[in-house]
Amino acid sequence: MALSRWNITMMAVCTGMIVANIYYSQPLLVLISEEFKVSESNAGQVTFFTQLGYALGLLFCVPLGDKLERKGQIVIMTLAAVLALVAAALSVNIAMLKVTGFLIGFTSVVPQLVLPLAAHLSDAANRGKVIGAVMSGLLVGILLSRTLSGIVGHHLGWRAMFWIAAGISGLLVVIMMLTFPKSKPTFGGTYGDLMKSLLTLAREQPVLREASAINACCFAMFGMFWTTVVFLLSDTPFHYTSEQIGLMGLAAAAGALGAPLVGRIADKKNPRIAIGYGIIFLLLGYLLFYIFQTNIIGVIIGVIAIDLGLQGIHVSNQTRIYALLPEARNRVNTVYMTTSFIGTSLGSGLGLWVWDVAKWNGVCLAGTGLITVALIIYLATYKRK
Repeated sequence: MALSRWNITMMAVCTGMIVANIYYSQPLLVLISEEFKVSESNAGQVTFFTQLGYALGLLFCVPLGDKLERKGQIVIMTLAAVLALVAAALSVNIAMLKVTGFLIGFTSVVPQLVLPLAAHLSDAANRGKVIGAVMSGLLVGILLSRTLSGIVGHHLGWRAMFWIAAGISGLLVVIMMLTFPKSKPTFGGTYGDLMKSLLTLAREQPVLREASAINACCFAMFGMFWTTVVFLLSDTPFHYTSEQIGLMGLAAAAGALGAPLVGRIADKKNPRIAIGYGIIFLLLGYLLFYIFQTNIIGVIIGVIAIDLGLQGIHVSNQTRIYALLPEARNRVNTVYMTTSFIGTSLGSGLGLWVWDVAKWNGVCLAGTGLITVALIIYLATYKRK
């Protein structure tokens, strides 16, 4: 069946609300460290384990979308996310919160099941537009999750955010059951065959390798920034509360709203062009972070720049890879997104170490280095579409 505007809207809403689960903890790190009496970098490991869980969920669960009926898998994974969120709210120590953070990440891979479903049910002429629309919901969810989390944490405590998230995810189960279309599986082999085919895809598809490598570097930069900016804004000269830190997500959401536009460009022109512009925006953002690290206006403009840049890179890369093998979109997406979120988790971990060693100047230098690697890969493969 073809996707209606209503289907696309519901997919965008659900992806945004589910992916938010893996970002709620970021503005709460200072509150968590205070309650459990651990260092900020120790509390920050909750973010690392959540991102790691997401990467492994992508690897082991998303390929099943080519073998199983996607709607049913999406509903089951969302129910599992509800249980993980409840467990996080009941955590009695930092170790338990890290474990539950991993489970939240592992079960919140639903957006990466929804995106291939949307691509599968859309026609080739409008695929970039549809992907961009769903990605808008996803990225707005990522960015506004920090705003919501910061406000809730400041007024109700960090545990309240996980209880609220569990309630939201439970409601989404009902919405998905009522509005999501079904799709027919395209893979008839075993789960082992399915997993082996991931290596084959990575080996045989150079565009997939390039897109995955660029995205891994950019996602690592993104994870590094959002893990450490909490510490920057809670320290001198800002001394912001979790509520004020969470409001940074509003600035970041401005960049996310560019997804439909990027998708239309990808439909009409070579989507690789937008990747080059995106990398330029990332470099500009980190330059602003370094120059204006004690000026909140400069930091906010930098946030808008890196989110707009990441948007252009990510939507364009997804448009490219979804056009490769229509019968294997979930597996192609698995290679791409697993690599990307391994980058995010490693970037978060690297950011915590760099912050301990060199504070914000070190973060700016390391982030710029990651973007430079992405630029080198992009320039080395400039002839590809």
